[in-house]
Amino acid sequence: MEYTSSGAGLKGSYAIGIIDIGMTNKKVAVYDETLKQIDAHYRNFPPKMVNGIETHDLEAMETWFLEELGGFAKIYPIKAIAVTTHGATFVCVGRDGKPSVPCVYYTYEPGDAFHDRFYAAFGSPVDLQAKTGTPALKALINTAKGIFFVKEQFPEQFKNTAHLLTYPQYWAFRLTGKTGVEGTYMGCHSYLWDQTAGKLSPVAEALGAVPLMPGELKNSWDVMGTLTGEASQKTGLDRDVIVTMGIHDSNSSLLPHFAKKGETGFVLNSTGTWCVIMNPVKKFGFAKDELGKVVFFNISAFRTPVKTAIFVGGQEFEMWSKILMDLHRRKDIPSYNEELYRSMLRERRAFLLPELIPGSGQFPHSKPRVAEGDVEYHYADILKSVSGGGDKIPPCFRDYEKGIALLRISLVMQTLTGLSRTGLVPGAEVYIEGGFRRDKAYNILLSSALSGNRLFLTDITEATAYGAAMTAKMALTGKTLGDLARDFEIDYQEVAKSDMPGLEAYRGAWLKYTE
Repeated sequence: MEYTSSGAGLKGSYAIGIIDIGMTNKKVAVYDETLKQIDAHYRNFPPKMVNGIETHDLEAMETWFLEELGGFAKIYPIKAIAVTTHGATFVCVGRDGKPSVPCVYYTYEPGDAFHDRFYAAFGSPVDLQAKTGTPALKALINTAKGIFFVKEQFPEQFKNTAHLLTYPQYWAFRLTGKTGVEGTYMGCHSYLWDQTAGKLSPVAEALGAVPLMPGELKNSWDVMGTLTGEASQKTGLDRDVIVTMGIHDSNSSLLPHFAKKGETGFVLNSTGTWCVIMNPVKKFGFAKDELGKVVFFNISAFRTPVKTAIFVGGQEFEMWSKILMDLHRRKDIPSYNEELYRSMLRERRAFLLPELIPGSGQFPHSKPRVAEGDVEYHYADILKSVSGGGDKIPPCFRDYEKGIALLRISLVMQTLTGLSRTGLVPGAEVYIEGGFRRDKAYNILLSSALSGNRLFLTDITEATAYGAAMTAKMALTGKTLGDLARDFEIDYQEVAKSDMPGLEAYRGAWLKYTE
């Protein structure tokens, strides 16, 4: 990797290093004291297979993180480092300070029998959701399930565990040698935190995790420690560089809006592989008909409840659009044609339904398919047909623009359900970040469907790293989040509403298919 920047883009006297760990992309970035990203490098790491199970290659990742920090240290006066990561991940650490158990991908699906054992041991999904704010999710997306899984799969290695660290805090530990835990990750669909009692949950106790976890819940902007001698030597950074506690990525993306807009009154739709719809609210608690649904409560950096709904919108777009691209031998994405959308909504003839990953979103009982006329075409059959093995292709898919339009409409329908389940009220503003903010059709349709809410696109391109940089600046300067509001600007671009008379009726028909 070449480090050729002169640092001329730096404003102020110091820089902030950010380690931003997504499931796919890993990033090391540098921000200046005006919270402007001035440099960044990216890399993907293939999984490390252990007994047929995908695990994170922690050693390779650490080597790269330190190399990147070392390269940037030659250019920028880095004084603080913050880590932000995806959810549902933890690392078991032995007395030697190294992982004692493989760090398993949360996407690994151990099967229904495993999930049944978990709930038989720790309580019913509904009861756990009511207390911990966490819904039943498939694979190992619930952190407690991941701990239960590794105890079953790697019992001897688990016996050698001295510390059980949530993911951002593991990386802060590797940099500082200190252990700790903060609120956003404990409250991130983990089953480990009792939101009604404000302490580690009975699930954490029954797992034997409590003695292995740090006790006091810290703030995301608190200092975990300064660099160890080894980290300092490998990066060339001074030993007095501070490392913050770290923060869960979705919660990190809320911080710029908390600074500018306050702690309530808006809903953020952070779009990507996962669409994460977050509504900061004043009180924790579910309506009776919400229990059992994929709606949950995160804990914000201020320990306040964030009602949240998710679905794999980006992945659904990629997988369905690939079918259409392969069928038509095209790579482009059609521009917005308002009359096409109006006619499809008015006719209510074709519907694209979720969920490609069962149990991942708002419609766990819906099978991925296209319904057109009186015929249903299931995803697997369509995929096989496009590959030349059948004739199960919906007529609407024969028109490339119609097929893409149908997909976009489906994503809007899923978003509307997510917004509803997070408690969107008239007058609240809705902000779109991530990949979907570039999709004109999606945003116009969504804005038009939200008659009582204004929809805005923001100019924050990498919100998780941005929020993490804010926590590092707070730690360095002692400023509050409100103080930082004067240090940066966000451009909120309102999306105009269009007249879509068939939209509400279409949604009613679409929802019937999901049942």
